Amino acid sequence: MTVESQQDLEGILRAGRVVAIVRDAMLQAIEPGITTAELDEIGAKLLEHQGAKSAPRVTYNFPGATCISVNEEAAHGIPGPRKIEAGDIVNVDVSAELNGYFADTGGTVVVPPRATVKSRLCRATQLALEHALAEVRAGAPINRIGKAIERTAESHHFKVIKNLAGHGIGRSLHEEPTGIVSYFDRRDTRRLQLGQVLAIEPFLSTQSSHVREAQDGWTLVGHPANLSAQFEHTVIVTRGAPIVATLAETASC
Repeated sequence: MTVESQQDLEGILRAGRVVAIVRDAMLQAIEPGITTAELDEIGAKLLEHQGAKSAPRVTYNFPGATCISVNEEAAHGIPGPRKIEAGDIVNVDVSAELNGYFADTGGTVVVPPRATVKSRLCRATQLALEHALAEVRAGAPINRIGKAIERTAESHHFKVIKNLAGHGIGRSLHEEPTGIVSYFDRRDTRRLQLGQVLAIEPFLSTQSSHVREAQDGWTLVGHPANLSAQFEHTVIVTRGAPIVATLAETASC
């Protein structure tokens, strides 16, 4: 969507605050022994308390309030009996609808003890998001976002997952512009428009540049030994730095 009124602006910011609160609470609750279902229940209760609805459930009938992906899982992990263990790398992706507006966010943590490669991967993905957001302004080519992400990944000796991408958001979970990829696509001639609402989400990995759907019909996985991380913000395009609707109160990783 494009923000066209103060009501639109406030609606996106309120939805963004809710998903940021839920994301941070879930990331802080991660510890050895907690199941992904228990972690998801924390998110579900917080969404309900805030008067918001889980966007994956509303939009796709996803079997969870949030997506929780562990180790070899890159995205769309279904909450369930899997126990989080020491040393795991865990991604939480939270999207919700509040009063007709949608916001989407994600973060990744490494459960202590932190293996060097996992910590490096997590930090590099955070940096990739920061560098991507620096390219977001009205009139700028969309493919600069992917270029910034890919450059950051390569400089830290990681890959980008090419078949996962950011997207427009606002009145629904996935809108135009779609396909905001994590690599430089010289064929993409689109430019960012003033007031556009976007979900920017770099996916970096250790081995896989593509992921596939697992047998459960939801979870996206790469090579069995692959590790990946994702960070995501919902932002509003301005003539200067974007307005970030999903800022964190505490740092991840």
